[in-house]
Amino acid sequence: MVAQSTFRLAARPRGFHVVTAEITRHLPTLPRTGLLHLFIQHTSAAITVNEAADPDVLADFESIFNKLVPENMPFLIHTLEGPDDMPAHIKAAMIGNAITLPITEGRINLGTWQGIYLCEFRNRASERSLVATVYG
Repeated sequence: MVAQSTFRLAARPRGFHVVTAEITRHLPTLPRTGLLHLFIQHTSAAITVNEAADPDVLADFESIFNKLVPENMPFLIHTLEGPDDMPAHIKAAMIGNAITLPITEGRINLGTWQGIYLCEFRNRASERSLVATVYG
């Protein structure tokens, strides 16, 4: 069985956000075992899995990425959409646009402390579209 759906996550401010519950609400009934592939259809946001228990982790991710790829670098050429746009593309490329997760006993099989992150890199972002493909 392969099932696919596209859905939108609510707009969020710039930063790292645990969206596991929101994603789960949009998914069809999952098979007993299989794989869930999630793809974000944007070039200035990313999706990944990481620590979901301590909100300080989210703040630290934001701080590190802003230090690594700051806004207003004078040598950037792609600046028509604002000083946060090209840094957002670079940050999104660093993290990635897709994740694949195991499905076990009809549920996403994340580790105890893990959650799915929406990594939002724009200062004024809109909703974000994800494609979910379930194999099982």
